[in-house]
Amino acid sequence: MRGARIDRVTLRRPDLRTRFPAEFAARLEGQTAIGVERRAKYLLVPLSSGDTLIMHLGMSGSFQVATSSSSADRIERDRHDHVIFDLSSGASVVFNDPRRFGFMDLVATGDLPAHPAIGRLGPEPLSAAFDAFALARACAGKRTSLKAALLDQRVVAGLGNIYVSEALHVAGLSPQRQASTIATPNGSPRDAAYRLAAAIKSVLEYAIARAERARFRVYDREAARCRRRGCGGVVRRRTQGGRSTFYCPGCQR
Repeated sequence: MRGARIDRVTLRRPDLRTRFPAEFAARLEGQTAIGVERRAKYLLVPLSSGDTLIMHLGMSGSFQVATSSSSADRIERDRHDHVIFDLSSGASVVFNDPRRFGFMDLVATGDLPAHPAIGRLGPEPLSAAFDAFALARACAGKRTSLKAALLDQRVVAGLGNIYVSEALHVAGLSPQRQASTIATPNGSPRDAAYRLAAAIKSVLEYAIARAERARFRVYDREAARCRRRGCGGVVRRRTQGGRSTFYCPGCQR
């Protein structure tokens, strides 16, 4: 999409997770995609009109790029192709979402900081803005579990269930531990905050480098031996906030 003009937008239903904005297709058609960016799990496409297209894949959404010759065939055969962007390059970007948990919105770029999905996001975990100090400030006074705090997008943006479990294991911290314990009463980082901020960065960098070949330390390894050298513990699974948490009670405190 980057650098291409959006010549036509086809909406094959009135909504995804929520309804499309009024005049959604008309506001997109004829505009050039200045770039394609990411904020947490949202895709942002700033447009020549001064608007920004916001998109989220949800649980089952995906994008595919089709040539102009194959686009019509896809539209006919796949009922889950809900949005089609036909571009000036001759390609079509097709959004497919069987469960329709995806999301699209169109807002003035200057209004992004006030957008309910974007404006409340915390720092990116691999950015310079995220460190032990930022993590401690966000967790200070929180009575929720450390696992729940890390899944809160206001604390750190885009960190998901798998890598929260992995980072907590690397840092040697229990997912059930109260979040406030990694910070002093005035919000300064304790040693646990330094370990956890470093662990979050390291597990994400490892996952990106290894792609689909990543080897998990605890996630989905219930009843297996802990991979921390010298631990000898056994990985357990429990449910927190409706999500599976994997941890080693032997070395995570």
